[in-house]
Amino acid sequence: MCHRLPPPPWPTCEEGKRRGRRKKASRRRRKKEEEGEAMPREGTRMAGLWEREVGCLPPKLFANSVMASQDFVRSLGVQKRLRKHRGCVNTISFNEDGSLLLSGSDDRAAVLWNWQEGTPTFAFHTGHSDNVFHALFMPFSGDRSIITCAADGQVRHSQIQEGGRVITNELVDTEVAVHKLAIEPGNPHTFFSCGDNGSVFLFDLREKYVAELFKCAEVDHFGGDTIELYAIAIDPRKPSCFAVAGSDEYVRIYDSRKIDVNGNSSFGRPIEYFCPPHMMGENKDGISGLAFSQTSELLASYSYDNIYLFSREHGLHFNNIEVGKRLLMDEIEGDCHINTAPLPFCRDKLPAPQIFKGHRNKHTMKGVNFLGPNCDYVTTGSDCGRVFIWRKKDGELMRVMKGDKQIVNCVEQHPYGIVIANCGIDKDIKIWAPGGSENPDEVETDSCCSDISESYDSVYFDDYIFSSDFDSSEEDDEDDDDDDDDDDDDEEDGLSVSINEDMSYEEKDAASDHDSDV
Repeated sequence: MCHRLPPPPWPTCEEGKRRGRRKKASRRRRKKEEEGEAMPREGTRMAGLWEREVGCLPPKLFANSVMASQDFVRSLGVQKRLRKHRGCVNTISFNEDGSLLLSGSDDRAAVLWNWQEGTPTFAFHTGHSDNVFHALFMPFSGDRSIITCAADGQVRHSQIQEGGRVITNELVDTEVAVHKLAIEPGNPHTFFSCGDNGSVFLFDLREKYVAELFKCAEVDHFGGDTIELYAIAIDPRKPSCFAVAGSDEYVRIYDSRKIDVNGNSSFGRPIEYFCPPHMMGENKDGISGLAFSQTSELLASYSYDNIYLFSREHGLHFNNIEVGKRLLMDEIEGDCHINTAPLPFCRDKLPAPQIFKGHRNKHTMKGVNFLGPNCDYVTTGSDCGRVFIWRKKDGELMRVMKGDKQIVNCVEQHPYGIVIANCGIDKDIKIWAPGGSENPDEVETDSCCSDISESYDSVYFDDYIFSSDFDSSEEDDEDDDDDDDDDDDDEEDGLSVSINEDMSYEEKDAASDHDSDV
């Protein structure tokens, strides 16, 4: 029998080379310190360059450190404005390699953008009869498979064929608004949806399989009344787990491995709950956005409140949610018996999550997101028309940037580059990249960020309200004229479908059905 010999006690050739490089880097570092060259402040662009120069930072880590540096965040400026839509832009998302941007709007159209050039490459009518709320590329589909959901209650699948023909299929019609979609990471066939009826649906495009997994019940009436669902997100580290949130204060985590193949099992009991301790039993305004980090941290953006960052330690561990609620009420009334609780339900015993504050989330359904290669920052839109960026580790506000004349609803990061995009009530999309800010070291502050004009209160703003002919100023009228010119140019350039507002919904649906095999 052959036995492998133990390694020699002396260093191998490769190990010797590594040691030599480390010694040289150490000598260079000591020399610079002796010459009085102090290391730049941590977290800045120069710190990464300094570490790279002395050989302490491999190329990949150097690239990540530069992308996550505060200098780049503070130097973000608008580089492009993408104009094609004729209504509020409700959703934007990049494809896998970041070469294309997909958008959906109140005009019921989906547009694929070459965002680097600032031009639309393809546009088509989705077949929806109301505002498009969410649109995503299916992975590994060559950017030809697109899913959408809308205020009309439908979830639709569009396939872009050779020659520009689009086949669009209705997958389900819930008759109430469907707000969000979530794709299983790396799966070109499977995704989830959630909407106002409290239902979570599972879709498999291979067999055109659709199953209603469960209806999300109120905490006080498990199995009874349902809540509206506004957000759904899948944990990238544990793709079998996903979070949903809606019209109450609780984020619920579910495990898809417990799904009955017929979609009619007792699956519907969450495996975990999250909620800021001070909101338990208090908040009824709900949660508008969710996002997972690479390390399973969970962001939740609360309406009429702040953004909270949850990790595993913040879980409520409700084996029986009703028992937990009763214990919490006992604590409020001064009769909390910790020894009787399966886990510490009393609010003063629960760890407080990180808070991100300063924005205003009162009108419309705003998303929330992480920024940076390692999810170093948190970002969202605001009712004051600005994009907010905080540092994740301590909640410090880093940037406040003007992103819309009215309201910013969505902020998305490029999958690899130092680029973000935002959209909102305006009919255009802003592309942000380093190098465009006049005052990179200054955090903009504006009274409207904390004290928004009460004129908003005179009208109930909702994602459904804004029609495609909404104009906020004379500047918008000029944009519309530009858009009309762009449309003419697009027709000459051979875009697949021009977005014709003169066509009635019935005619559009008929045209869509003509290319559908539903």
